[in-house]
Amino acid sequence: MKKLIPLLGLLIIMATLEAQNGKVIDTIYANEQKTVSLFFPGPIRQGVTGASNFAFSFNREKAQYFGLLQATPGEESNLLVVTQDGGIYSYLLRYSQKLERLNYFIAGSESIGNERTGPTILPHQELSSIDLDTIPNSDKALDYPKLCSQLLRNPRPFDQIKYKDGVTIRMTKSIYYLNEVYVVFEIDNDSQIDFEINTLNLYKINGNKKRKASYQELLLSPIYQYKVPLMVPKGQQVQFVFVYRKFTLGIREKLLVKLEELNGARDVLVKRR
Repeated sequence: MKKLIPLLGLLIIMATLEAQNGKVIDTIYANEQKTVSLFFPGPIRQGVTGASNFAFSFNREKAQYFGLLQATPGEESNLLVVTQDGGIYSYLLRYSQKLERLNYFIAGSESIGNERTGPTILPHQELSSIDLDTIPNSDKALDYPKLCSQLLRNPRPFDQIKYKDGVTIRMTKSIYYLNEVYVVFEIDNDSQIDFEINTLNLYKINGNKKRKASYQELLLSPIYQYKVPLMVPKGQQVQFVFVYRKFTLGIREKLLVKLEELNGARDVLVKRR
């Protein structure tokens, strides 16, 4: 709860000052077919969307300046981003099939304020649009390593196996706990070349990719990663855990895992129910 209190206080201040400032914040458009990149003036520490049909992902292990946004059809929402220097950025989010921009370079002047000094510009912010239950607090975050460690010590059967050029990726069925989903991944490198990981992403997909009009692909952003390696040495095997916000699959929906190699072409895809 300790981390939630400052964030909640910030949003309350914004709402209180709304009548005093009529500045309209920018709107960012996204869809499920393309990835929209947002580059901030400082490394991202936290990013929250107000609705589940929008997904904002960023590197939670190694601070980076950019995040990726995708969306599925639904109501408009908002995005709140906090950089490591305390800068706060807020934008409206809308779904659009046609995107005029795929890259946004955010200037420091677009900050609505700072955690340490309070708001300087008032955005149109709705408190009800932020799902506070999905933001890990300090007490809860301490449990992640313990729970993930237990999963690795007592592994469940791996549900899928995919092999390409000596590299195999496996994953367990989704493990639900409270408001989160835990997935254990395993990468086995039987080749004679070290496998450097560029990205490993999990998507929720719907439809047939051959029929682009009906195909939807939504990126699921992890809220915690445990023992994720940068490289799998030749002849070795590694296991690690991703924690996601709770999600469910519809009748026609599946999960898709994309493992991409850094400076190589040994990309592996796993699709499962």
